[in-house]
Amino acid sequence: MKDYCLDLHKLFNSMKRLSIKDIDEIKINNGIYIFFENGEKYHGYDRIVRVGTDTGQNNLKSRLIQHYLTKNKDRSIFRKNIGRAMLNRDGNPLLDYWNKDLTKRASKEKFRNEQYEEECKQLESTISDFLDKNMTFVVFPLETKEERLRLEEAIISSLFHCEDFKASDKWLGNFMPELRNNNVKKSGMWLSQGLKATPLTDEEFEKLKEICEAENEDSIDSMHKE
Repeated sequence: MKDYCLDLHKLFNSMKRLSIKDIDEIKINNGIYIFFENGEKYHGYDRIVRVGTDTGQNNLKSRLIQHYLTKNKDRSIFRKNIGRAMLNRDGNPLLDYWNKDLTKRASKEKFRNEQYEEECKQLESTISDFLDKNMTFVVFPLETKEERLRLEEAIISSLFHCEDFKASDKWLGNFMPELRNNNVKKSGMWLSQGLKATPLTDEEFEKLKEICEAENEDSIDSMHKE
């Protein structure tokens, strides 16, 4: 099976780059997003650090908003992992509390601590600032949930199984604490799932390339109309 790691970086780096200020302008309702992080490179291209999608329908923008703007680590594993790495790097004892999922009422009643909550709010603001200053992304459309989930895991697996796909020594994810089923440090990406999936097939890559090139053409047409 062909190694598509470099091809994926060439393809996604050729697409219109977006940031937090562009979310409202995204016209795609269902699709996949690819994140890049400042300072991370792969063969001269910006290195992919996260691949994600919306699991419901018409939720792409709302998912991006949860990552970038919604200051709630229990609604975005992306944000939660960034916070974990920051806290572990700094030796901050808040880490144990940050790891708790307080979405359920029972958990809130059992674990909620006002002092820790205030510290979490401050960290949430730090994470939002980090995302704003360091993360950009591209998006491409895929209408069905089945297609999205399959291509998401196939892209992730193709990247993970590439021998020279590695994070830089300075990457924040290197500070991820050892947690069960958390593979951020191992994968070199802000994600843990999809690593063992079947990588992209030739047919899937050609389909992906066609979709992304069509999205590029649409972006260029929109720029000319403005």
